[in-house]
Amino acid sequence: MITALYSDQVIAENAPMDRRLAALILSRGNRVGYITSGPDPQRAFFDEKRRYYMRYGLFLDPFVDLDALSDDEEISRLFSCNAIHLSGGHTGDFLRRLRQSDMLDKLSAWALDDGILVGTSAGAILMTPTIAVDALFSGGSPDAVQDGAALDLLPFEFFPHLNDDPGYISALLRYSETTATPILACRDGEGVILGNGLVEIFGAPLMISGGFAEVADRGRIADLLSRA
Repeated sequence: MITALYSDQVIAENAPMDRRLAALILSRGNRVGYITSGPDPQRAFFDEKRRYYMRYGLFLDPFVDLDALSDDEEISRLFSCNAIHLSGGHTGDFLRRLRQSDMLDKLSAWALDDGILVGTSAGAILMTPTIAVDALFSGGSPDAVQDGAALDLLPFEFFPHLNDDPGYISALLRYSETTATPILACRDGEGVILGNGLVEIFGAPLMISGGFAEVADRGRIADLLSRA
């Protein structure tokens, strides 16, 4: 399994991570499936992302709306792709759609079977054990989240857009004192690519645990992955 977690994606600062990810995908083929977090009837977000991937020789297809899955053939097309992209959006709604469409376990199994899974913002949060940290974006408390279990592919939680509000870091420090799971927090333009022996860090994400924050270290992440 290879996972790529972006805070944001369609910005120039992500070019180094984009190039590395593209090389990993192109070593297998050039098709990237796309799962939208919610309604995109005009496919505006999809078209933007399709143009973005085309810069790197990658083709975004198919477009999958979890509310309108047609048949097993559509699911087979998705899982025949060389990578799958989970879009940004409302994390809670995305998780609900994955559950209602019976895709949560299927997506997890596909990823664990040597898949390449890419997530931006909400899509990246979903790769972790819980979406609890997403509560901070609406002024809530992660500790109050009761039903946040997600794909559980990684041994840490993920918090994007750290740069959007100076209050996020103090809230994450408080939350880290009540959870045993470390939190990887990224600013826009930062991210990680992990798996199959890879621990590649782009920018200077923070690893937060036990009320402390430090710049994410390759060795610390590698150790977490080895014990997962």
